Amino acid sequence: MSDSGKGTASSAGSRRKDARRNQQTLLEAAAAVFVQSGVEAPVRDIAAEAGVGVGTIYRHFPTRADLVVAVYRHQVDACAEAGPALLTAAPSPQTALEQWVDQFVDFLVTKHGLAAALRADTSGFEPLHTYFLDRLLPVCAALLGAAAESGEIRSDLDAYQLMRGIGNLCAGAEDDPRYDARRLVALLLAGLRKDPAARS
Repeated sequence: MSDSGKGTASSAGSRRKDARRNQQTLLEAAAAVFVQSGVEAPVRDIAAEAGVGVGTIYRHFPTRADLVVAVYRHQVDACAEAGPALLTAAPSPQTALEQWVDQFVDFLVTKHGLAAALRADTSGFEPLHTYFLDRLLPVCAALLGAAAESGEIRSDLDAYQLMRGIGNLCAGAEDDPRYDARRLVALLLAGLRKDPAARS
């Protein structure tokens, strides 16, 4: 390949990277606005949050449904990617599990409006629910397995049961200021811990 060919390939790669970065910025801005104002928030608010024109939003996401789906997937991906990173950085597998669950609760409570909007179109929600499970179940299973193997928690709960239990505890939490889902989830996690004396 000639030097000019290499330059063209390199600039095309840079453009793709820039486009991906710009799209991430839009998705993060949309997620922040959705948390504050719901999924029906004006597109101009999302554009202002991202520091772009309204036309840029529509160029990437022609309909609101496209944007809602993309934000949901983006948030699922962020939660999935956090698991291995926490397992590497946290002082213990149990701490990593608890930090990840905290992020998962954030996702469930603040993104509930996204799920509700997607459920209105069942055909659109089903594949995303499958995506949610496919991405997050293995991450939760790895964290649970590591914490059980280290002797910090019981080993008789699987990832689906834990995620389903947390999901049930978080249901409706954003609509009731008297209900503290995090406290209930913390009690659930406390029930998983082994007595230090039983670890030896």
